[in-house]
Order: sequence, then structure tokens, then C-alpha cells
Amino acid sequence: MKLFKYSILLLFVAACNAPQAVYDYDQKVNFDQYSTYSIFPDFQSGLSQLDDSRLLESLKSGLKEKGFTDSENPGIYVNVYTEEFQQDNRSRVGVGIGGGGGNVGVGVSGGVPIGQMDTYLKLTFDFINVEKDVLIWQAVVESPFRFDADPQKRKESFDKIVAKALEGYPPKK
Repeated sequence: MKLFKYSILLLFVAACNAPQAVYDYDQKVNFDQYSTYSIFPDFQSGLSQLDDSRLLESLKSGLKEKGFTDSENPGIYVNVYTEEFQQDNRSRVGVGIGGGGGNVGVGVSGGVPIGQMDTYLKLTFDFINVEKDVLIWQAVVESPFRFDADPQKRKESFDKIVAKALEGYPPKK
């Protein structure tokens, strides 16, 4: 029974740090027709050059696993842009004071945050039909991200984010 409780706790903790994704797509599109891609010509993710290259390496690897090939005459352009935000997931220590007498009691308390706010990256992956210049598929992935992590851990984070994004492609109708 103890093992079961610890397993549930471990799953809960792991789920909190896993990337979360939302998918959207054009329901009229036959996604089987797309097998070639190219990175959007005006690609500007909003990340540093080093993180850009890590993200693109992860993206190209993920697209190759999905059966796509990089092409001069692509069927789709792939674009990614990012947004950084802070989320308050800090623990708090409660401090309070109170008193009373008879049938009356008064108290005041507050929480003091411990630690730093968590940094998250929101990455939006767009697949754009080159011929018609329209968005056909989109994934929005939010994930915790440490900008102070070493390069290998950052690369692993981008691998997980890209895998989560491409998990929803092609969409299941």
C-alpha cells in the first residue's frame, strides 16, 4: 500500500513538470499530403542564437521522425515563436498573531513566499501551407524552463517540448 501511495505522489510531481500542449488545426485539410517542410523564411523565435540552434536541431530531428524531409520546395513552412512568463508556484510560510478574551477572538496572519518564481516558456508551433499561405496546424506548449541550466539540459528541455508539440501531429479526426 505504501508503494502505491508513493507511486501516485511521484506521478503527480512528474505531471507538474511535464510540458502541457494544446492543439488546433484546419478540419478541411488532408494532412497526408504533406511530407516536405522548410523553416519559415523570417524565423525569429525570440530566443538567443544558441537556444535557437538547439530548438531548430530538436525540431528538425522531431520532424524527421514524423516522416518529413527538409526541402527547397516545401509543402509547409514551420514557424516557432516563444513567450517567457513567470508563475508563482512558491511555497509559503504562514505567520500569524492573535488573541482574545471571553467570547471574542481576533487574529491576523499572512504568508511569506519562499524561493523564486518559476520561469515558463510558451512555444507556439505553426505549420503553414506554402501554396495558400494559410495556417493549417498549431501546437502551443507551455513548459518550465531554466535559463541558468547547462547547455545539455537546455537541449533536453527543447527535445521534450518538441516531442510534446509533435505528439499531436497529424491530428486525429
